[in-house]
Amino acid sequence: MFFSDSRNQFFRPLVSKYREQIVECLRLLYERQYSESADYGESLQRDQVVEIFEEALARAPLLDSDDSDADTRFKSEREQANWILNQLLDHGWLEKQVDQATLHSTFPFSRMGRLFTQSFSELGRASVRTRHRNTRNTLNALEAFVNRGEVHDLLDAYEYSERIISDFTDVIAELEERKRELVREVEARMLVQQATDHFFEFMEKRFQPDLSVRLSADSVEKHRDAVQDVIDRIRRKRKEFKHDAEKKLRQLAPELAQPGRSVLYFVLDTIEDRMRRAADLMLPALRRALQSFTKRADIIIRQLSYLNAQRDNDVVEVCRQLAQLPEADQSARLEQAGLELAPLRVQLIDPEQVRLTQRREQMPLDTRVEEEQAVSEQNRREMLVQNLLDQAFVMHNEGLRDYVVQAMAGGSRISTADLPVHNARELLAMAHAIETASHQHFDSDYRFQVEYAGGQGKNNFFDTFDIFHIELVHGAFHIEPVHGTGAAPAPATE
Repeated sequence: MFFSDSRNQFFRPLVSKYREQIVECLRLLYERQYSESADYGESLQRDQVVEIFEEALARAPLLDSDDSDADTRFKSEREQANWILNQLLDHGWLEKQVDQATLHSTFPFSRMGRLFTQSFSELGRASVRTRHRNTRNTLNALEAFVNRGEVHDLLDAYEYSERIISDFTDVIAELEERKRELVREVEARMLVQQATDHFFEFMEKRFQPDLSVRLSADSVEKHRDAVQDVIDRIRRKRKEFKHDAEKKLRQLAPELAQPGRSVLYFVLDTIEDRMRRAADLMLPALRRALQSFTKRADIIIRQLSYLNAQRDNDVVEVCRQLAQLPEADQSARLEQAGLELAPLRVQLIDPEQVRLTQRREQMPLDTRVEEEQAVSEQNRREMLVQNLLDQAFVMHNEGLRDYVVQAMAGGSRISTADLPVHNARELLAMAHAIETASHQHFDSDYRFQVEYAGGQGKNNFFDTFDIFHIELVHGAFHIEPVHGTGAAPAPATE
């Protein structure tokens, strides 16, 4: 059963008012894990997944709802991202895996979650797909099976032949959808230029690279006889060849095996039947759908062109009105029109002033590939030393907070003059201690509060420094104004 265990309410996240945001979160997470920009050697932890969801929430809109507290349910996008992650985990879209060695949790897709999210990702992405090659792939796989006797090639041909029918169905549905979309846009806007642009964009970007190949180079009519010839050659093979193929097919595809039926001949008959249906039924249906689309586009473009041309043309109506008047009234009106047009002056452009503008020369693009230069030992040493120096003086927020908490030794208040210094890392933390006021955990009820003590101190490392009190308080986030001297600590001199 599909709706069992964790998938009992599998589609529940997609029926709320947040469904568009959840779909965008799934699509962005799928691209991070399985697209060409994914890092397959890295497993995403909770913070990384939440950051991806926050980016997705900034893109996707919140759908309309009658809920009055729609905007007040979540205080921030991070809180909403955590809620979406929990929803996807509870309903079987994502899985939680714990590394037994490091106890770190990762959140990959479940099998069903990945399959459904793949459809969402493909709908909004223009991926490179050679869908028109399935006919040739079927022929090539059958020929490979004849030459090498590999059963997997025959199963590949069986799968490719199924995609031929599904691809025809997808293209026909796409043509019908584009035809309806063209009619809706024309009814809504009545813009002939936009309707024409959409039609020619489809013909250049969709028809030319895919449909024209499907109707010519990859036409099922063209390869139908070749596929039939290969199938006949397989049927004429020796009994030992067919016996081995039958045995392997029953092992690899037991779902195709039925009592009293040969799996080999069933696969060959199915491929032959699919080629026949593709050539006799689906290809004519595709041609009719394409003809209907082009005919509808031609009618709409012609009609809009005529309406657009007649919109500002009143000459016909004026001539009709003049024809209904007596001859005297016609002469009077024509003479009056002549008097009004008499001041009109017509001037022609001087041909000497017409000059062809010179086209701007394009800068040549250097596409030469230079050979890789080996890095010397001295350069590698300098880069290593520079990297170590950069890391030596970096103070992370987590390390700074841990240093201050350990220095408090269970208390809630400490002075910067009492901070211990036993190594270089603690010296850097002591110099950055007052920065704890600006780095807070917003998901915690405890905050660091820094107050100026009003005096100065010194130690073995600094000649003078301002003294501050650092206190761990419970409550809302608040920073007291600092009134120190603002001077940086001066290093101690011997």
